[in-house]
Amino acid sequence: MEINKTKGIIEAILFAAGREVNKNELMLELEISEEQLDEIVKQMKEDYRNENRGIQLISIDDAYQLCSKETLHEYVYPVLDKRSKPKISKAAMETLSIIAYNPRITRAELESIRGVNVDGCMYKLLEFGLIEEAGKSDLPGKPMTYKTSKEFLKMFGYNSLNDLPELPKYKLNENQQIVIDELVEENGNQQLVADKQIKEIEKLEVNKDQQLAENKEIEESEE
Repeated sequence: MEINKTKGIIEAILFAAGREVNKNELMLELEISEEQLDEIVKQMKEDYRNENRGIQLISIDDAYQLCSKETLHEYVYPVLDKRSKPKISKAAMETLSIIAYNPRITRAELESIRGVNVDGCMYKLLEFGLIEEAGKSDLPGKPMTYKTSKEFLKMFGYNSLNDLPELPKYKLNENQQIVIDELVEENGNQQLVADKQIKEIEKLEVNKDQQLAENKEIEESEE
C-alpha cells in the first residue's frame, strides 16, 4: 500500500476514535508489521511538526493518539471547557509523585510516606483522571492499590513510566514497591528520597511551562 495512503488511513482512524488506539488494532487493520507501523508513525510525527499543524501524534505505552499541540492549549481550552482551569495543589503533587514512582501503592502506604491523611488529595487526583485503581493488594484486608493513569502520561509528555527521571538507588519488595526503610542513601534519610521524587515531578511542571512560553515567543517572532 502506498505510504501516503497508509498515513491517511492512520490519521482517519485516530481522528475518528478520539482516543488512544492500540498498535495491534492498527497493525491488524493495515496488515503491516510493528516495525513498519513505528516507522510510518515516526514520519507522521515529523510531518505534523514541520508543517506547523495544529495537531500532533503522541505515543502512550503501546498506543497512539491525535491531540492538539501543547502550544495551542490556551486557545483550545476556553472553547471546549468553560470551567476554570484545574489546579493541582502542592499536597496533591506530592501524592502524585509518590504514586508515579510506586505503582500499586495503598492509601496506608501513601500516608506512611507523607505522614498525613491523603483522602482529599486522592479524591482530586481521581477526579482529574491522573490516577486509577490498580487492583487489590495481598496485604491483610485486601486494601485497594493505585497507579498513575494514561492521562498522567499525556499530561507530562511520557510514553511510559520507564521515562520517569531516575531516582537514587533503592530496593524493591516482592510487589515491586520501593522499600522506604531500605533505601540506599549516604545519610540514610528517608524523607530526602521522598522529597527528590516530589521535586522531579514539580520540575517537569516548571520545564513544561517554560517550553510552552518559549514556543509561543518563537511563533510570535515568526509571524
